[in-house]
Amino acid sequence: MTTPSDETRIDTASRAILAPARAIFRAMTDAESVASWRPPKGMSARIEAFDPRPGGTYRMAFIYDNPAPGVVGKTSEREDCFTGRFVELLPYERIVEEVEFQSNDPAFAGTMRVTTTLAEVADGTRVTIACENVPSGISGEDHEPGIGSTLRNLAAFIE
Repeated sequence: MTTPSDETRIDTASRAILAPARAIFRAMTDAESVASWRPPKGMSARIEAFDPRPGGTYRMAFIYDNPAPGVVGKTSEREDCFTGRFVELLPYERIVEEVEFQSNDPAFAGTMRVTTTLAEVADGTRVTIACENVPSGISGEDHEPGIGSTLRNLAAFIE
């Protein structure tokens, strides 16, 4: 769901995954695992640093595999590079991150807060990703399907 105002905009997606929260949390806090499932469809990841603890930071890039005509990365022609900080790691329940894109374009400036919640459901875990303070350069029409793609990747990786 996207709210009407860019100032309070929250992009979100949710999916039930057939796995326990413990396994999902591990996949979200292991650099090699994150590189496998986190980039949306059509992209791959490069992890440059990853320190999964409260206050720990990371640096990674999503690389466009075969960008469509007119699609350009936020940092370079084919890459979206970003840094993040783990604000909260509540095992098997919630991960809160603050993310900043590396871009010369002011439309991608600011700190986006990403909150991932894990909730037990009958056959596994409902994973919900909510992104607050989304930079105006990222359209909701692109972002929400991208988050959904990431959740599909996570499900395929862990199920």
